[in-house]
Amino acid sequence: MGKGQFILGLILASIFGGLVSVFTFKFIEKDDPAPLNSIDADQNLKISNFYSDSLFLSDSNFRVPEGLNFITAARLVTPGVVHVKSTMTGSNSSSTGDPLHKLFPDFFDRDGEQYGATGSGVIISSDGLIATNYHVVENANNLEITLNDNRRYTAKVIGTDPATDLALLKISEINLPFVRFGNSDRLQIGEWVLAIGNPYELTSTVTAGIVSAKARNINILSNRERGIESFIQTDAAVNPGNSGGALVNLVGELVGINTAIATPTGTYTGYSFAVPVSLVQKVMGDLAEYGTVQRAMLGIVIQDVNADFAERHNTKEHSGVYISSVNDGSAAQDAGLKEGDIIIKIDDKKVENVASLQELVARKHPGENIDITYRRNGVEKTTTTKLKNVMGDMSVVRKESTMEIDGATFAELNDELKQRLNLQGGVQLKTLRSPKWKDSGIKEGFIITYIDKNPVYDLEDLAVAISGKNGRYFLEGLYPNGQEDYFRINDN
Repeated sequence: MGKGQFILGLILASIFGGLVSVFTFKFIEKDDPAPLNSIDADQNLKISNFYSDSLFLSDSNFRVPEGLNFITAARLVTPGVVHVKSTMTGSNSSSTGDPLHKLFPDFFDRDGEQYGATGSGVIISSDGLIATNYHVVENANNLEITLNDNRRYTAKVIGTDPATDLALLKISEINLPFVRFGNSDRLQIGEWVLAIGNPYELTSTVTAGIVSAKARNINILSNRERGIESFIQTDAAVNPGNSGGALVNLVGELVGINTAIATPTGTYTGYSFAVPVSLVQKVMGDLAEYGTVQRAMLGIVIQDVNADFAERHNTKEHSGVYISSVNDGSAAQDAGLKEGDIIIKIDDKKVENVASLQELVARKHPGENIDITYRRNGVEKTTTTKLKNVMGDMSVVRKESTMEIDGATFAELNDELKQRLNLQGGVQLKTLRSPKWKDSGIKEGFIITYIDKNPVYDLEDLAVAISGKNGRYFLEGLYPNGQEDYFRINDN
């Protein structure tokens, strides 16, 4: 079924206040790493006795327990999947420019009202680190975690990444059961997988299906800055409340975080989508170590090469990623890439579309080398370059860091300020020296939440939103006393 047959929808679901969505692609709910040893050394443990009972097919990368037995995987993973309950305080969001606020006014415009949401999470370390979806914890004032054995804890947010719809939580406990990371690259189309989560608050629900496709882009994160979509598509039944839960293979390894469904009704109708664990590992590792994701970028504008593209451009190429433009000073420019090149491999992994390219680059850190195979005028070439971050260098960005842009210094909001103002993110103007900023009337202390209607959650968002601006742009936000305001910045 083509994407055009679905209506894009984001369901901040499992909100048991009766919100009914009319969209097709949805986040499943919301009434709701880097090397393995950076998360937990226990992730390196092997279940050798289980592997010894496995039936190996002709492809050594693919294991199926004898008799297609789902029991062992369910028994291994269920104790490591948790119930997540979020409590939020509503605020009037009608002026934010987010289209979702217009589509769900009864949900978003809740001045001072307390409401709840539920979802799922996956324990990924024995000392209480939990992976879940960003939309499960978005705007949460309080997070309650209930384990499979009914123990209950309050969780804190270690970090979030709206671009991949992932978040890392932490509870204060040790010796917890956890789910081992698998390898989503080894997943094959047609392979059996299990989805484990808490749909409709039915805890520890296990469903089975097969991998229907990989590297799916369904445009559900298109409203988020630098949204990265390379979903695993399955037909395992998931519903509101499953978001943030585990997608596992039949040896009980985590291969994805369940995130979205394709549906015209708000409930499961055949397809579900999960963030691949290859990306989950990198994001969780960054959030655990730095509090924010170290985003590597090639610095190119790209589009899919497909049959329509081939017809328009009169080319024999039918897969890969076409480079529409190359940013000045970018890693791609350093590599010698040019407009018109078609990328076909990254580090010897085949690139068939934009989604697969985004995922392969997103696994990397700024400063890492990347091998790029591309075709130029029908001739295959290979080049190597070092990836850069959004600021055009290879420095590490930390959650509490500051950034200077055009004579103004900015810092990310601390947790106290975000909670008091009911903000999920933003960047505060700390010092002001530039006439360009002063002439706008903006004062020190102003918190920027939007630039030209694009949300600003952190310093990385700020750098991306301002880079390449010519002429004027508009800032929206508020002061620490709650006073909302907006300013026009003249860039020339």
